Amino acid sequence: MLQLDAITLHFGERPLFDGISATINPGERIGLVGPNGAGKSTLLKIIAGEQQADSGSLKMSNDATVGYLPQDGVEPDPNLTVFTEVEQAFKEILKLRDELAEIQLKLSDAEPGSDEHNKTLEQFGNVQHALENSGSYSLQADIERILMGLGFSEHDFSRSTTEFSGGWLMRIALAKLLLRKPTYLLLDEPTNHLDIVSLQWIEQFLNSYEGAVIIVSHDRAFLDSVTTRTLALSRGDLFDYAGNFTFYEKKFAEEMELLKKKYENQQKEIKQTEQFINRFRYKATKAKQVQSRIKQMEKMELIEIDDQQMEISFRFPPPQRSGQVVLKLQNLVKKYGDNTVFNGIDYELERGDKIAVVGPNGAGKSTLIRILAGVEPITAGNRELGYNVIPGYFAQHQADELNPANTALDEMKLAGSNESETRLRTILGCFLFVGDDVFKKVKVLSGGEKSRLTLAKMLLNPGNFLIFDEPTNHLDMQSKSILQQALQQFKGTLMIVSHDRDFLDPIVNKTLEVQPGRVKTWLGNVSYYLEKQAEEAEARANIQTSEKPSDGLSRKEQRRIEAEKRNALSKKIKPLQKRLEETEQRVEKLEERKAEIETEMADTAFYDDPEKVKETSLEYESIKNELAELLNKWEEIAGRIEFIEGSYEA
Repeated sequence: MLQLDAITLHFGERPLFDGISATINPGERIGLVGPNGAGKSTLLKIIAGEQQADSGSLKMSNDATVGYLPQDGVEPDPNLTVFTEVEQAFKEILKLRDELAEIQLKLSDAEPGSDEHNKTLEQFGNVQHALENSGSYSLQADIERILMGLGFSEHDFSRSTTEFSGGWLMRIALAKLLLRKPTYLLLDEPTNHLDIVSLQWIEQFLNSYEGAVIIVSHDRAFLDSVTTRTLALSRGDLFDYAGNFTFYEKKFAEEMELLKKKYENQQKEIKQTEQFINRFRYKATKAKQVQSRIKQMEKMELIEIDDQQMEISFRFPPPQRSGQVVLKLQNLVKKYGDNTVFNGIDYELERGDKIAVVGPNGAGKSTLIRILAGVEPITAGNRELGYNVIPGYFAQHQADELNPANTALDEMKLAGSNESETRLRTILGCFLFVGDDVFKKVKVLSGGEKSRLTLAKMLLNPGNFLIFDEPTNHLDMQSKSILQQALQQFKGTLMIVSHDRDFLDPIVNKTLEVQPGRVKTWLGNVSYYLEKQAEEAEARANIQTSEKPSDGLSRKEQRRIEAEKRNALSKKIKPLQKRLEETEQRVEKLEERKAEIETEMADTAFYDDPEKVKETSLEYESIKNELAELLNKWEEIAGRIEFIEGSYEA
């Protein structure tokens, strides 16, 4: 086990840790939580041996190992490929391989039957045995499994580490850690650089991990899925809760309510005692009682409660009303040199849509939303912005546009929202700029602080079509909650790229899945999308299992089975194809009638007959509604046909 005993650390005069203790048992799944500045990352560094405490001790068994993934600062060797960089996690195995190669050369030079040959042969056997026990022969398969689980393709294995962004470099570091399988795995915000698919994979991996795991994360869904115990840092102390984050949150709220009542009762008692002392201090007949009360006050252990943060809320100003169609992409083509990201994409957003964008990294999510925001040129096709649509776009790189000489408060004032300074400081407080932090110069802010400031500025003057690229990466639980509530109340159109399901689910009503070269809309939130994905994967696996051919069949028998399969496939998809054709025919008729009505409406004489205007307008709205339903139906049927055909091919 790992034991923290009376760990104390001061920052200046303030005790960050005031004699905290804890025992971490083998195999435990622990969430380390607390407000920003409570010392979560610092505590992980102390456990990892990267920082020393002022006093106290850390004990663990001699054969135990610690693996630590920091939030940033990972620098792999630029001369290595992804695979060879990850392979460096096994330097002992690589050393044994080199030693074996040297022994083989030595063995080839030695005279067979000589003492030197026999001695070298024994060395060869010992090293070979050591390699077998080290897992050397499964190393390549293990590395490939972990890298692919974290979103790397086989093509990526041979690419230089210099070709990857900071988020991908963090994944390389995480892969090395997971492969080492340390006794105590310390992860500081591991989900910041993962997509939905990789996030699901690492959840499954950690749930079956043999060692103990300690996680710092602001993703509550991730914590709830993985952890079974919570350690909470607060005011220099460490509190232990026997459950996941939701359990901790409920228990903590109950404790705070009880503590608040005790505090109020103690304050009432103190006030009454002070009144008694002040009233009878100079009366000789009451001197004994006064002294007794004074001693009682001196011995009293004062109850302290955290300064309760203001109940901060943020609401967007009402956006201007846009047209029904917010944005339309037609036959979109996007290429980077010889790399085709999208080829012939059609997509349409309507007013009031709140869409989560998900999909594997590298599929084109960020490219697509930059195109939607109008900041990324397209290669071919058409991007048409709807009537009175005002896009607002948040991306990490926008932080570079801040003026380094300005303070955070100056930047907010320059946003031109005419909000009072008090209100601006309150909004900055929502995004962790507390007290004098608002007077920090932009040039001294960290990358995370710049991103939060950019987000706060954007919220002051939003458009009616807001686009966010990973807005929660640098937000704590409270800030995320404030942003979440504001987006839930927002009356315009939203599109958000994020892996944080807990943040997205209450906001969005659709999920846009971006896969290489294609997009697909799911009529539900991210949890709904993941459930449907799991159901399809299970159905696909069942079909593959049931249709797997038996070994040892003759070619004639195999041809017969293949013919039966084709017949079975035809029977499955024929009714669906018929429904698809009927739907297409109905859509075609409605679109023709819709076009006729639009032509009529374009003629000024059309409005001379109010009764006809009313009747035709009702028909027009009815056609639009039916078309929307039919298009959703068409997409569902086409997707089902594609799924069945894909299952057959597999």
